[in-house]
Amino acid sequence: MKLPITVINRSAVQYIDEYRKKDLILALSAELKKISSKEITLMEVCGGHTMAIHRFGLLSLLPANIRLLSGPGCPVCVSSQHFLDTAIAYSKIPGTIITTYGDLIRVPGSNGSLEKEKANGHDIRIIYSTLEAVDLARENPDKKIVFLGIGFETTAPATAASIVEAAKAGLNNFFVLSAHKVMPPVMKALVEEGVKIDGFIAPGHVSAITGTEIYNDLAMKYGLGVVVAGFEPVDLMQAILMLVRQFESGRPAVEVQYQRVVQGGGNKIARELLSRVFEPKDDRWRGLGMIPLSGLKIRDEFAEFDAERHFNIHVPESSEPKGCICGSILRGLKTPADCGLFASRCTPADPVGACMVSGEGTCATYYKYRS
Repeated sequence: MKLPITVINRSAVQYIDEYRKKDLILALSAELKKISSKEITLMEVCGGHTMAIHRFGLLSLLPANIRLLSGPGCPVCVSSQHFLDTAIAYSKIPGTIITTYGDLIRVPGSNGSLEKEKANGHDIRIIYSTLEAVDLARENPDKKIVFLGIGFETTAPATAASIVEAAKAGLNNFFVLSAHKVMPPVMKALVEEGVKIDGFIAPGHVSAITGTEIYNDLAMKYGLGVVVAGFEPVDLMQAILMLVRQFESGRPAVEVQYQRVVQGGGNKIARELLSRVFEPKDDRWRGLGMIPLSGLKIRDEFAEFDAERHFNIHVPESSEPKGCICGSILRGLKTPADCGLFASRCTPADPVGACMVSGEGTCATYYKYRS
């Protein structure tokens, strides 16, 4: 049976239905079972991929020798406890308005959460665009507006754009607390730590911004295949097949399955904006500790918008909640089933750890699709 890969890659294919066709999914499954013989462990580092794999039941279509690990690709999950505690401390400063994307508000800090602080009367607002925070600063000149910047290269350009807009408007009451992170350093850190990984399913939306060169070291230095994948079942099954073919042939490479969105050079405008506003810094990751040059710091040129430089607050070091193994799950060392709190003490309605909060969190995904 000849697999219709060319049909999948054809640029004329534009509709989601094409990437959910049962015959294509089953053909990819059959091809995997035919060519795959060695034990292989692949990591999807994007929380969106984890959700899609479980939503579409793809694990049941893979041969037993192919193992998938969920990695540190959920922005809410990897934001450190210290970052949350700092945000909560800022929320208690009189005259301050905290703005954030929705998932972050429910993540537990050392003592409470932003959601609980909001219930206590502090001004914490969910927004859908960074420019909403800039507008709040314009409309409330007597208030200090703090935007909590989380996410990878996908969302960081929007934060950069808000800082540039605030500078153009001459605002002196808009600030960003940056926990933005970049993917390649953490992928390398996992390999160097010794986590068993034979290849990566790379995040599609991150790669649409960065391009694919950021993964070259993983193939050339570490000998690991990397395939940038989309988020539909055909996308993911094809990406797994591409990685298995690389592994079986002993020829690791960086490839793009998600060709309808990802170009080799990425988004030049977004990359230039990132470079203009941010610079690399060592940063904390939940459960992984400090990873060199894995975060994004606001450059000195825009220091007046850096919340950490403006607010003189000391926040004590913090630790993970007792019994929570979110850190080990983010590193691919354990699964939610290994956690004694999972689906009992820790649920989406009452989360103990960050991995149970976000829709991209591994624990939340396992909980939703556990049957």
